[in-house]
Amino acid sequence: MTKYIIRRLLIMILVLFLISLLTFFVMRAMPGGPFASEKNLSQQTLDQLAMKYKLDQPLLQQFANYLGDIAIPRITENELQKTVFNDYLINIPIPVIDRTLRWMNFGPSYKSTSQTVNDIFKATLPISAQLGLAASAVAIVIGIPMGVIAALKRNTRWDYMSMGMAIIGVSVPVIISGPILRYLFGVQLKLLPPTGWGGPEHFIMPAFALGFAQSALLARLTRASLLQVMNEDYIRTARAKGLSERVVIGVHALKNALIPVVTVLGPMFAFLVTGSFIAELIFGIPGLGKFFVTSITNRDYPVIMGTTLLFGTFIITANLIVDILYAWIDPRIQYS
Repeated sequence: MTKYIIRRLLIMILVLFLISLLTFFVMRAMPGGPFASEKNLSQQTLDQLAMKYKLDQPLLQQFANYLGDIAIPRITENELQKTVFNDYLINIPIPVIDRTLRWMNFGPSYKSTSQTVNDIFKATLPISAQLGLAASAVAIVIGIPMGVIAALKRNTRWDYMSMGMAIIGVSVPVIISGPILRYLFGVQLKLLPPTGWGGPEHFIMPAFALGFAQSALLARLTRASLLQVMNEDYIRTARAKGLSERVVIGVHALKNALIPVVTVLGPMFAFLVTGSFIAELIFGIPGLGKFFVTSITNRDYPVIMGTTLLFGTFIITANLIVDILYAWIDPRIQYS
């Protein structure tokens, strides 16, 4: 298992390099530039901005400098003056030599001149992560039990009710359910704040809107997987041994039925944690989701690169965790 994890981490580095390479050259191949939308800028001003942000250098040199700022750690003095060009995400003091290890400088934002990409991450990623964790919990708590009930009560009213709710969840996106929840519970009943972010009461509506849509997918997948497992020979053998139905379902059937569900949970978790632009916009949540969209329309190169690499890291890490969970769920799966 250790060798497998090390191998996957090395592959993760290669994949992130390829993602950064592709993203960097694709966004530079698009016509225009980060300052093309600014009005009344002379060519001299544009040239000065390009020189300030080192956009006048050859593309390969720009890419090498960008990767170097992110990937190569630096040891500097403890009291390092922070600038938009000199801001590191990780700062670890080294008391023995009276220095600080600094790592991951994602650069400045071209549109928010007083902010760096790291500032954006620090301000918005914790909010999106909290919302994503809450939405993931809602999806799991609703989706998996609903799928189990539908499978065990196949072709009964419980099955039809569960799958009916799943169809509603799939058919009604967040852009529809969000305003409905906000109007009903925030405006009419005044039970929850309609917008904003702060206390636990702000979690409920956006987490439910995001989580219920994902729970529908989990419910349908759990039902299909559990129905398939229930027809396996080892389930009939377990029942023939006289085991209780609770043990048969909970220990033997459900554990194996969760393998495809866990597969879906990885990317779903990464998507929810890194922020949903629509939910954040509807409920006025200052999360990271909007930067995935606005950075592209603004041609803000460092923010595009930073958010893309962040999302890629979450996806790859989530898939690695899923693969490790496979071995725990099913002992027959071995990694070498």
